[in-house]
Amino acid sequence: MLENMYQNFGIFGSLVISILVFLLVVFWIAGIAGITDAFPTKTKYAKIALCVLFPPYPITWLMLDMIRQYKAMHG
Repeated sequence: MLENMYQNFGIFGSLVISILVFLLVVFWIAGIAGITDAFPTKTKYAKIALCVLFPPYPITWLMLDMIRQYKAMHG
């Protein structure tokens, strides 16, 4: 798989794609951790299931939460 990616995208393309995929996985896991910690409600298990089944949800939630915290800190 890595050899095929290297043949298609070259060294720099492969490196950029690999780093991007790694960061998305890290943000996905961080989003899941943030959502499970932030919402002690009745819908907690539904949100966890949504996070696992639909990875863009926790990544989006994490980005929006960072924006909300930035706005709260800076007025």
